[in-house]
Amino acid sequence: MKKILVLFAFVLGFGIVANAQSKPAEFKFEAETHDFGKIVMGKPVTYDFKYTNVGEEPLIITKAEGSCGCTVPKYTITPLKKGETGVISVTFNAAAGPSTFSKTVTVTSNAKTPVKVLYIKGETVAATSK
Repeated sequence: MKKILVLFAFVLGFGIVANAQSKPAEFKFEAETHDFGKIVMGKPVTYDFKYTNVGEEPLIITKAEGSCGCTVPKYTITPLKKGETGVISVTFNAAAGPSTFSKTVTVTSNAKTPVKVLYIKGETVAATSK
């Protein structure tokens, strides 16, 4: 009985150590904030947040949500292996203004940091008449 208990403890300990050494999926973004500067109201603008999986496990994004209906993210849905890159494309369409804006996109994944927040900002201006 002692031998079985020792063997079980050894196997359990080995499993924990092996698991602790694996590096989970993780984002590395080129930039986490983008400033559009001055943009014309009613004319959508888009920015691509590019990222790389710097972890050992495949990176899977499960959800990306804008802070309002005017901020719409699209993202790479296929799992990314170590070293592969993906894009979260964020489109902002300002209907109200002119004013400054600051919006967020919340990204949920299986990464070491499971929730990541990306930021866009800028200023809306009225369209010039011709």
